[in-house]
Amino acid sequence: MTQIIEIADETEMAALGAKLANTLQPPAVIALIGQLGAGKTRLVQAVAAELGVREDVTSPTFVLVNEYRTGRTPIYHFDAYRLKDEDEFIELGVEEYFAGLGAAGAGLTFVEWGDRFADCLPPGTVTVQIEVLEGTGRRVTIDGLTV
Repeated sequence: MTQIIEIADETEMAALGAKLANTLQPPAVIALIGQLGAGKTRLVQAVAAELGVREDVTSPTFVLVNEYRTGRTPIYHFDAYRLKDEDEFIELGVEEYFAGLGAAGAGLTFVEWGDRFADCLPPGTVTVQIEVLEGTGRRVTIDGLTV
């Protein structure tokens, strides 16, 4: 099941994030794919806002993983951009998060640049690819979930 959604601006991206937040069931793994600045982190921010996360949701580019536990569902936010290989990815403990064994229990695990280590992602991973269009537009392709 593949769904393609045209997004005109950040307001529509936030609305898509809210839909995702209300559709995904933990434990769930979501691979986010798209060029720098495409809106991967913005989408996670929108999901987190809908789930009531009170912390600032930021890109985990340098810390590699951020955990948000103040909402209705824990969110684990990984960034695979700076990792060299699959071993480094696995060493982050991703398999425990995927299985719902993260420090805060079963949650939603977002992996930015998830295509870099697709072979390490579990069966049933939802894939969200964000393509930059003209202006503020985006084309979002979702595989594995209908929102």
